[in-house]
Order: sequence, then structure tokens, then C-alpha cells
Amino acid sequence: MLKYLYIAFCSISVYIFIIIAIRLFGKKDISQLSITDLVFVLLLSNSVQNAMVGSDSSLFGGLVSATSLFAVNFVIKLIVYRFPKIEHLLEGEPLILVYRGKINEKNLAKVKITKEELLETVREHGVALLEDVELAVLEMDGNVSIISKKSESEYVKKKIPPRIKKRE
Repeated sequence: MLKYLYIAFCSISVYIFIIIAIRLFGKKDISQLSITDLVFVLLLSNSVQNAMVGSDSSLFGGLVSATSLFAVNFVIKLIVYRFPKIEHLLEGEPLILVYRGKINEKNLAKVKITKEELLETVREHGVALLEDVELAVLEMDGNVSIISKKSESEYVKKKIPPRIKKRE
């Protein structure tokens, strides 16, 4: 029994370590996986496997490890839900990358996104020119949200009641 408690302890320790490491090294790497990022994640999972289960490669040892990870993940989600300040600590906050067509160089450098990567993301959202971006935000989950000047004006037009439009 002590052996399985040790597996649970090691699994939870590795889980917490990886959360801290991802937080320190940046969330961009999670949502936008390049080939090197994918290889990194695969090798990372392989490198910590023995640290979690040791020499126990039994089914029960693996189930103990997996159950421990599910349990600690559930507890962390509950804590984050109840205490928003902890969510801010773990997840960070959204960062404005572009505002009204102008790049926020400071925030871009902070999250280590190159201008070329930003422009690629803008194009992926169907916006041809940076000048057409009203707002680009790096969200807490690592995705970049883009609001173009065109989409903003379409949204405003849809929200104006028809009788007001007729008076113009």
C-alpha cells in the first residue's frame, strides 16, 4: 500500500512541477504547437513517466498514477473556480498584442511572439492587413483572438434596430 501512496505522491509532484514550468516558460507553447513543441511535449511525458511510477509498470500502478492526476486536476479546478486570484496566478491574464492596427511591442516581447508569428495569426483569422485589426488579444488559454475593423462594423450594424437605421 505504501508503494502506491508513493506513486500517487510522485505523480502529483510531477503534475504540479509541469504546471509551474509551463507557467514560467509561457502559454504560447501550449495552444500553438509547432513540430518542435510537439516533440518536446512527447519527450517530456516520456521523461517524467518513470518519476511517477518508478519501476512499477503494473496496471494497478498506472491506474494509481492516472487517478492521482485526475484527482489533483479536479482539486485545482475547484480551487481556481472558488478563488479567482489563484486563477490569475496560474493562468495569467489576457494581453493586448494589437490595438487599432498598432502592435504593442512590449507585450509581444513579454510573451516572446515574433512579428511574423503575429502576422501569420492575423492572416489565419482572415484579416489581410495589420491596419485592419481593431484588437488582437493573447487569451489566457494561449489562443489569439482577433477583432477586425470590418467585423466590428458588421457587428454594430446588426445590433442597431432597423427603425434607427431608416432615419439616417
